[in-house]
Parts: sequence; C-alpha cells; structure tokens
Amino acid sequence: MSPPGRRRPEADGLRQAADGPQGLSASGLSPKGEYRSAQHDGRPASGTTTAGGERRRIVLMRHGSVDYFPADGTPPVASEDAALSATGRAQAAAAGALFAQCGVRFDCVVASGVARTLETAALTLAACGQAALAVEVDPALQEIRGGRLSAIPRDGLRAAFLGAFGGDDLDDGAAAAVDAESRRFLGGESVGEMLDRVLPAFGRLLARDDWHTLLLVLHGGVNRALLSHALAGGRAFFGGLEQSPACINLIDAPPPGRRGRLVVRAVNLAPTSWLHEGELDTTMERLLAQYLRAFPQG
Repeated sequence: MSPPGRRRPEADGLRQAADGPQGLSASGLSPKGEYRSAQHDGRPASGTTTAGGERRRIVLMRHGSVDYFPADGTPPVASEDAALSATGRAQAAAAGALFAQCGVRFDCVVASGVARTLETAALTLAACGQAALAVEVDPALQEIRGGRLSAIPRDGLRAAFLGAFGGDDLDDGAAAAVDAESRRFLGGESVGEMLDRVLPAFGRLLARDDWHTLLLVLHGGVNRALLSHALAGGRAFFGGLEQSPACINLIDAPPPGRRGRLVVRAVNLAPTSWLHEGELDTTMERLLAQYLRAFPQG
C-alpha cells in the first residue's frame, strides 16, 4: 500500500489510458506510467515471433460513417457511390491522428475501391502524415452485395437487413440454425458467395513480401469475414463481430511463405468512442431504422 498522500504509479497510467488517444500506443506502460510504442517506427516488437520468424501487422479498418438514407428526404445514393458524412470524415481523421501518435508507418495500403473506402483511406493517411502513400484497389474486397431494396416485402425487411450477420431473431432463434453461409444480405449475395471472393484475395495479400505493416480499408461484412477466418483458423463467419464506422482491428500474420496462425490482437477499436458509450444498436439495426424513416410507407 502506498503511503498517505502519494499516488500509486499505476494510477497515473490508468488515468492516462482514460484520457483517450493521447495516451495510447502500440505497447504498454513505460516505467513512468506513460504509454509508448515498442519501437520508434510503430512496428510490432521484433521479439514477437512465430516458429518461422517475425510476425507482420495488419491494420484492418472499416470505412467511416455514411448517410445512406438522408434524414432530409434526399434520395439515397447507390452504395458504391456513397461518400462519407461529416461524422465519417472526422472518424477517419481521428484514426489517422492515432496512428501518428503511436508512430505507425504503413508499407502498403489497400482499399476495396468504392468511394467510402477510398475517402477513408485518403483522410486517414493525410492525418498520419503518409498522404504520399499510394492506395491500391482490390474490388474482390468490396462489401457483401445487396439486392434491390424495393423488391423486399415490408414484412421481410428486418430479416433482410439483419439476417446475414446473425441478427434475425424473428423466429425465436430458428434463424440461428440456418447455415451462416446460406444467408443473403438484403436479398443479394450470400455470405458464402462473399467468402468465395474475399478469402482468396486476403490470401494473395498474405503471400506478398512487400509489406510489414499493411493498412486495409474495407467494410463491415468483409471485416467480419477476415476476422472470423483469423479467429477460426479457416473458413468461418461470425456475424456478431460488430464493426463500428472507421473502427480499427489488429491482426498479426506470419512472414510470407511461412506457416503460422493469424493472431487477432484487437477488434472494433473506435478512436472517437473507445467504450462505444451510448451504442447499443448494431450498425445494421441503425441502417434499418434510417430506411424505415426514409420510406415509412414501403
């Protein structure tokens, strides 16, 4: 126990952690209770190894917030053309500021190629001082593809919006018994069809030898697929892995050509809302509510 009137050193560290991004970095507490990165360039410590050698770091982001169904009655835009909202731009900038604070330097950046991922990548890179880094595009990593909303019956909207990610509870849990890969997103692509294109694309990235720290700017469904693959050690889809706008996930990968497990270090870190305070709805539940407000009569 510390003498009266003296603060415990660990309390300083906890207080700094509570302050948010200013106190966070890639490793742990320094002897003075301050957060610092393991290496000055933000790369994982070289002592973190697999049997085959040093691991690499994948920073997996979701794009920032988008207003798909504007509250002012503006007609919704096509998903592939949707740009970030003002909130989404602030979220991307906050992620970039965190990377700068922690000294994270990217060797390679890949986005799915739709407007919202390209804008998120550009704003993030600008905020972390790496705007000159080119953003590669891989369309195979685009979001699970929905069908035509106008073709979905009104009483089927909840299942269409929530079912693919395991949120459909209309049948007293009966949906949970349905194979996850057979579920379709908004009447369009199934989870299995998404996995068929996303997992090979991810495998190609893992096989490359031109990166040590990779930034992927993708989507909620695709991120779930990659995180599930990493957690299960194979093909899987865990729809309950929530992905907030502009969230950060950390996955460590073995060196190219070496066998080894993917290691999931962090999931759904949101730089503008670390504890997700006030967020009890999922992103798809919020989208469904926005759609119902925009089209109250169906």
